Amino acid sequence: MKKISVLTGAGMSAESGLKTFRDENGLWEGHDVMQVASPQGFARDPELVLEFYNQRRRQLLEVKPNDGHKALLQLEEKFHVDIITQNVDNLHEQAGSSNVLHLHGELFKVRSTKNENLILDWKKDLNLGDTDEEGNQLRPHIVWFGEMVPMLEPAIEITLQADILIIIGTSMQVYPASSLVNYVQPGTPIYFIDPKPTVNKNDFTSLEIIAETAAVGSPKLVEKLLNN
Repeated sequence: MKKISVLTGAGMSAESGLKTFRDENGLWEGHDVMQVASPQGFARDPELVLEFYNQRRRQLLEVKPNDGHKALLQLEEKFHVDIITQNVDNLHEQAGSSNVLHLHGELFKVRSTKNENLILDWKKDLNLGDTDEEGNQLRPHIVWFGEMVPMLEPAIEITLQADILIIIGTSMQVYPASSLVNYVQPGTPIYFIDPKPTVNKNDFTSLEIIAETAAVGSPKLVEKLLNN
């Protein structure tokens, strides 16, 4: 069974109604990203940071997977599919995808501020005073700017084994996710789905650009791959 690795970014979830940091309307009540997505921001104003993620968590409870998420599930009929997502939502899982790796953490999880391996499922608001079993404050299970990306190595391993790479809804401008494309074997077919593609076709030996949104372009590509 051939292996497909799928790398998804904010554009994958935008059509489900989730805002992104980089959209023109993506700033939360005018807050700079570093205020709400960095260790320094959390140290300076933890209540602000916690409320930022509480808002996002509430929103995630109200949205559903779009046709792009659902299309990727269909690929599992014929391929082994690994999804590497930069998104912190669980829409891939909601759609039924079996193998999802979150590079930047998960909104429905929290972890101890003292023990990064103590991770809890969490769908309600997180507030100051919510602690782990040892009394340490809990924080969002999100990789903030300036922090290590612990799932990068597993993501590289997945990409190295890919027979096909699909990139959906990401500018491929943000490290370390942007580096993953460099790990596919030479000649591996790469499909890039984005309404405003930022990659240069001449940079890759086997690249097909599908200038569509995730919800439109993904079903088209899935149909093509399933019928080949």
